[in-house]
Amino acid sequence: MSPGAGGPLLLGVRHHGPGSARAVRAALDLAQPRAVLIEGPPEGDALLGLAAEPGMRPPVALLAHAADDPARAAFWPLAAFSPEWVALRWAQARDRPVRFIDLPAAHTLAAPEGEGQGEAAAARDGGGLPVDPLAVLAETAGYEDAEQWWEDVVEHRATGAGRDPLAAFEALAEAMAALRETHGDGGRPRDLVREAHMRQRMRAARREFGDDYAVVCGAWHVPALRARTTVAADRALLTGLPRTKVETTWVPWTHRRLARAGGYGAGVASPGWYAHLFACRDRPVERWLAEVAGLLREEDRQVSPSHVIEAVRLAGTLAAVRGRPMAGLPETLEAVRAVMCDGSDVPLALVEDRLVVGDVLGEVPDAAPAVPLQRDLGRRQRSLRLKAEARERELELDLRKDTDAAKSRLLHRLRMLGVDWGVPTASRGGTGTFRETWRLRWEPELSVRVAEAGIWGTTVPGAATARAEAEAAGARELGEVTALAERCLRAGLVRALPAVLRALADLAALDTDVARLAGALPALARSLRYGDVRGTDSAALGTVAAGLAERICVALPPACAAGLDDDAAAELRGHLDGVHGAVALLADADGGLRERWSAVLRKLAGRDSVPGLIRGRAVRLLLDDGRLPPEETARLMGLALSPAASPTDAAGWIEGFAGGGSGGGTLLVHDERLLGLIDAWLVAVPERAFVDVLPLLRRTFGAYEPGVKRTLGELARRGPGARRTPSGAGPAPEGFAPDLDPARASAVAEVARLLLGAP
Repeated sequence: MSPGAGGPLLLGVRHHGPGSARAVRAALDLAQPRAVLIEGPPEGDALLGLAAEPGMRPPVALLAHAADDPARAAFWPLAAFSPEWVALRWAQARDRPVRFIDLPAAHTLAAPEGEGQGEAAAARDGGGLPVDPLAVLAETAGYEDAEQWWEDVVEHRATGAGRDPLAAFEALAEAMAALRETHGDGGRPRDLVREAHMRQRMRAARREFGDDYAVVCGAWHVPALRARTTVAADRALLTGLPRTKVETTWVPWTHRRLARAGGYGAGVASPGWYAHLFACRDRPVERWLAEVAGLLREEDRQVSPSHVIEAVRLAGTLAAVRGRPMAGLPETLEAVRAVMCDGSDVPLALVEDRLVVGDVLGEVPDAAPAVPLQRDLGRRQRSLRLKAEARERELELDLRKDTDAAKSRLLHRLRMLGVDWGVPTASRGGTGTFRETWRLRWEPELSVRVAEAGIWGTTVPGAATARAEAEAAGARELGEVTALAERCLRAGLVRALPAVLRALADLAALDTDVARLAGALPALARSLRYGDVRGTDSAALGTVAAGLAERICVALPPACAAGLDDDAAAELRGHLDGVHGAVALLADADGGLRERWSAVLRKLAGRDSVPGLIRGRAVRLLLDDGRLPPEETARLMGLALSPAASPTDAAGWIEGFAGGGSGGGTLLVHDERLLGLIDAWLVAVPERAFVDVLPLLRRTFGAYEPGVKRTLGELARRGPGARRTPSGAGPAPEGFAPDLDPARASAVAEVARLLLGAP
């Protein structure tokens, strides 16, 4: 109803629309209502005062979650260009009462899973109205794009002097009334319940303020709020609704998150662009393109003022040709692509990511309610100067520094709690155990994850410890516990280790599957390494790991000789590599464990009953450790590639010896004797058998680096032994010799000791 109709001022808006926001402000300035009612959960009324605090900076969201189950939550986001935020701040600036009038979150969050519960359901499932009113109106007006129609009719519409600020609301209300006559509730019957509650709150406002109040809500609801219904009818719709206890607070939101369907079920595709339109009414296109030019120059693109001028002209021309009141986002982006990006979509994608969407992250004051865990996390973030940011960034940590080690522990503990603020990634600066690289990005949903994790404790270390102990108690497989032990040591959760070790010992004692035992050992070895780096006492873990390694040494040879098929052999080959690396980290002072493991590899290398894939890998591991002389390696290769061996088994041997990306190509480049054996075997493979082994050989040699493959091809073209002098006489080529040169090797020994920190 409008003032002329003798009722309250109903302002139907599009959520997160800058044109609607400007129009709301102009209408409120004209009408000067005594109170403002806003579509939103009434539980948020107690928090509205925080919107006026200096520490509040949109975009923010009102978060409501079930007190007994924080995972059941819903957001009501507000940006600086949201009509609801503008109405809220307008009322607060003039000391006018302001209230939320939508269906309480206590009802929406108590609804059975899967029901469409108004705004909260939209927040959970990302759905909108089955009938999109804007799409219907745009189609009626002859537009194919609803966004373009809305921009032309509302967002680009002036609200200056001489224009009636209420005219657009009245026209939109008439259009929505026609749609509701045709489509009823639009395919979402829950809206009828929400609208009944809104009318109840409006009746309460009428008793307090008469009809001198304004209502800001989605335009779709205006006809229903104007409808004359009885109190009894509305009460009947609201009777018997389920209810649960809820808690509410303000949380930071992001422009990127606004680009998806949010609490109002209405995401916007271009929040950064909309924020610009709202903040900049003077020559918005020109200023926008100047920002684009600045961004591209930061990325070393050659963009001059003349490019900006030409882009402005092109955008205006496109708008005129298309009959638009001013250049919109499609026209500006097309102008940017053509003029500033030379027709390329690559720099244009950067513009769309940084400016059309954007990485703006809001702020909320410290006085906002929060679970104790959230407050503890905030204190730790401030003490470590680890600021939450919406834009993704990389964080390099040196674990030898106390502050960096503390940051690492915090991020690992949060991951233990399911709060993936940081994700470990490969480091570009090195692969040492003292270095960690994290990719950080704070998403608004992480606030819900923190609230959920509050059930485990009131501090980050305490909650992470309790969560780790619960996971250890519920683990059913050995691999789960070994991975958990590694996570605990990285997170510095020393108090959780006893429970984890008990579970580890219990499961290891009962498990007889050598593959599972072998798969668990590498994680334990890594745990010991990280425990050493972080100064964590992991002696008890080392005892368990050593016992596990002993069991593997006993059980592995029989398991490898038990008639394995190709898939099982490939799995055990992977475990062989993992155990070999783990033994190097677990080796005791007298080297007894390494000796026992070498004996296991020798057994595997010499048994014909073991698949060729595993025999070849065992030979290679022994050769790399210096425990197998080159002559013996050549003998074993000769036996594996002899005419008596089947071509498939021989190809598997080569795959195990030279494949897997373990430097096998480089080995063949520098040891022509081994290359000659493979070459001779390959030439002698019968044609029919060659077709069978070709895929395996292609997989083996295809994984080599391009330079290695070129060198091997050149050596094969020359023929085996072509690079050597006859009978070994004369100087060998630079870098090659039949045996190790101790004098040359000792030249780098001192540098190697310094790098390894050895005495």
